Amino acid sequence: MPTQPTRRAVLGAALAAAGTGVLAACSDGGGHGGAHAPGGAQDSGTYVSPGGKEVAAAEKARGSGPVRKVSLTATRTRLDLGGGTTVASWAYGDRLPGREVRLTAGETLDLTLANHLPQPTSMHWHGLALRNDMDGVPGLTQRAIAPGGDFRYRFAVPHPGTYWFHPHSGVQQDRGLYAPLIVEDPKEPLAYDKEWVVVLDDWIDGVAGSTPDAVLEELSGGMGGGGGGMDHGAHSMSGAEEDDPDGGGPSRMMMGARSELLGGDAGDVAHPYYLVNGRVPDDPETFRARAGDRIRLRIINAGGDTAFRLALGGHRLTVTHTDGFPVRHAEGDALLLGMGERYDVLVSAGDGVFPLVALAEGKKAAALAVLRTGSGAAPGASVRPKELDGKLVEAGRLAPDPSVALAGRAPDRTIRMRLTGGMADYDWAFDGQPYDAKERRPVEAGERVRVVFDNGTAMWHPLHLHGHTFGLGGNAAGARKDTAIVLPHRSLTVEFDADNPGLWMVHCHNVYHAEAGMMTVLGYRG
Repeated sequence: MPTQPTRRAVLGAALAAAGTGVLAACSDGGGHGGAHAPGGAQDSGTYVSPGGKEVAAAEKARGSGPVRKVSLTATRTRLDLGGGTTVASWAYGDRLPGREVRLTAGETLDLTLANHLPQPTSMHWHGLALRNDMDGVPGLTQRAIAPGGDFRYRFAVPHPGTYWFHPHSGVQQDRGLYAPLIVEDPKEPLAYDKEWVVVLDDWIDGVAGSTPDAVLEELSGGMGGGGGGMDHGAHSMSGAEEDDPDGGGPSRMMMGARSELLGGDAGDVAHPYYLVNGRVPDDPETFRARAGDRIRLRIINAGGDTAFRLALGGHRLTVTHTDGFPVRHAEGDALLLGMGERYDVLVSAGDGVFPLVALAEGKKAAALAVLRTGSGAAPGASVRPKELDGKLVEAGRLAPDPSVALAGRAPDRTIRMRLTGGMADYDWAFDGQPYDAKERRPVEAGERVRVVFDNGTAMWHPLHLHGHTFGLGGNAAGARKDTAIVLPHRSLTVEFDADNPGLWMVHCHNVYHAEAGMMTVLGYRG
């Protein structure tokens, strides 16, 4: 079996490839020699290849329903954020968020992404249990899509829910490269009159010369200054803006952001704008309904560095789903969403004009949208409804709907991951080791896997598992999720069934922490 190339060689191959196949380095299933890596990762043995027969068999078992064909283009464009604010950025087409992709569970998605960007890119389908070679991680499951190239993503979509897609290439997600993916339930049990997809974001790109790459460069210098990007393999595409080599803008390092809900430090980056559906608070989106309408809100946190606390003035929220999976309905006044998390809620609309406020937790700013069912003046950008300080619906207290609860079962394997690093050196990692695609933490198909995340840092981290959902709390009573917050100096235990073969990332969904090294791989043994 061939030896895998070095990380730098893989990076060069990814940059040069046209993006129409799987990396040879990804398709050999491992087979390179080496000792056990720190923290339980291994770089020896044979692993299931993203393009292997096991992956094909799992996809066949999902079935093949009607095909939904979509074409998207990732391109440089100017985006109108409202209120006279326009920015030069990258997006899918010319809108923010990108055009929603909607299909029905059981269908097959056939989407071709054309790359008109000056850098390689990719597309990750956040939250979907899909075939491994379509997961969109350059250097692990596919070749990066080179400038001028395209890639055809085709896979079955068996599970309904609220999902989204974005690149898994450097810090590109913190530009405008994201959009909702809504998978409707053909046997939808909920009754509602209208649906409102709400995408939250923290915005920095194109403001006073700032780019996410320049922000990462500044953060990588640590608290003491200095600089220097970090080479973390083919996944990392960080670097200076190609058409603005002298750009970078003012300092965006945030100091003093504090939140009790997040256990202390709230974030690293001072974003100049916080958005709902691509609009600034001074010129918010208005959603129109009738008084008495029952409205389903599908809420997605697409931010790079910000948790949002969300409330709808004058209304209670009934939580029905988190991360696409149904829960026993729970009522409250507010939600807390880490980056990558999603919640579905139902509200019964009152009569009037109401602010939907997403507080940038700990950052003394907020995003705003408006629900209008009657006459009246729109709320101002500074509005802070009392519901923000009301009853918070907490993910750890949600119970799964019985239809999706994990079966009671003792774990076959326990994997412990210690979250390490800090702002001083900006050396975020698992077990002190920055990401290396060659190091995998092994699992076996059919196992119940328990993962214990032990956060040894002074920062909160929203951790995301690709290709699976897990039960919170390490038992069948926990809500099914794919992204969950781990508070500083606390542990989080989750369990999942190893039923989707391949090489799957686990990472912090703070895009800057991930690019600094807080990513790792779970690999199915071949």
